[in-house]
Amino acid sequence: MNELSTAPVLQVLKDERKLSYLNAEGMDRPLISTLGDAVLDRARGYRIARLRAKMAEYDCDAMLMYDPVNIRYAFDSSNMSIWTMHNAARYALVLADGPAIMFEFDGCEHLNHGLPTIDEVRPAVSWLYFSAGDQAEHRMNEWADEIAAIVKRGPGPVRLGVDKLEPSGAFALQARGLTVIDGQEILEMARAIKSADEIELMRWTVRVCEAGMARMYEMSEPGRTEREIWAELHFENARSGGEWLETKLVTAGPRTNPWYNECSDYRIQLGDMISFDTDMVGPYGYCADLSRSWTCGHVAMTAKQRELYAAALDQINHNLSLLKPGVTFAEFNAKSWAIPEKYQPYRYSLALHGTGLCDEWPTVLLHPDFAKNCTGTIEANMVLNVESLIAEEGSESIKLETQVLITETGAERLDTFPWEEI
Repeated sequence: MNELSTAPVLQVLKDERKLSYLNAEGMDRPLISTLGDAVLDRARGYRIARLRAKMAEYDCDAMLMYDPVNIRYAFDSSNMSIWTMHNAARYALVLADGPAIMFEFDGCEHLNHGLPTIDEVRPAVSWLYFSAGDQAEHRMNEWADEIAAIVKRGPGPVRLGVDKLEPSGAFALQARGLTVIDGQEILEMARAIKSADEIELMRWTVRVCEAGMARMYEMSEPGRTEREIWAELHFENARSGGEWLETKLVTAGPRTNPWYNECSDYRIQLGDMISFDTDMVGPYGYCADLSRSWTCGHVAMTAKQRELYAAALDQINHNLSLLKPGVTFAEFNAKSWAIPEKYQPYRYSLALHGTGLCDEWPTVLLHPDFAKNCTGTIEANMVLNVESLIAEEGSESIKLETQVLITETGAERLDTFPWEEI
């Protein structure tokens, strides 16, 4: 238990820099984007063109997508994203040299009206057992016949990229003469490089996220539960046009270590460290993946809290300074911040990861684990997140994370929500 937990409530001035991220009207109004349709339409055009370019690079004749994040990337079409992540009820098909077709859930065709990326909308043929029951095989064959008829446009072989599909569906497509290849690699490589318009959309999501973080900061008072603090971010995202939170990583005091506890009914005590990871999919479908830690009641940190926080911030700043185009993952790892041995048992699993419409390729593991890492090179116009988690036996955990754009010369932070003063 934190040594301040039984102390009388202190009158502590809150950091006005953090509260400034609330709306000008205070906390009563949502944030409304002023980016305009031109930015969004340019981003849409860039994304589907980049997908087709990557398909050509991988000799992929057509791409079949069930993952709602990939559909959002290709078409900017969104419908019941969380539900369709586990119910294969809508899908999209992009031909390298032909039409882009959205197969929409029954009764939802109108949701795609006006999207310039879509050439045709058709009703989806759903063959998941939940809806088809003992008719699943019959519907699957109907589905496979339709896909094959669209993509087999000549006598030659067809390479069909697929991101997510049940084995029986892949077998049905293969039985119709299609070569099924891994589409997820193609999509991840396409999504890795952002356009200037994508970055503008992402900056807005970060703005909304930081308003949510300011709400969390405002409400970080003794006696509130972790769930109450998490709900402030959820609320700001929802009312400002955002979509969902990928995790529930808001914990306090003894529940911060080990990391990855989800928020609970634990009532936070004065001086407890509150640590969180937003994992927020916000407006326009872009992700703001930010982490901060501060004390409940915004009282001064204890000596141990300051030590841990200073180490976490050192790791962030050191690794941030290494980021520039042309640096290989191995070169980054060799120069990255060496986590002290006493913190290693409680370390985070990675040092960097890509971010776009959600967490994306690449992942660069922390140096004790780097032997298992993939190869790759940091490129301009990637968006990377720099991570830190610092704790030791019996301590609280400090979680910090910043989101950066790789420029031609280095890295530009997209978030500006202040770190704590120690």
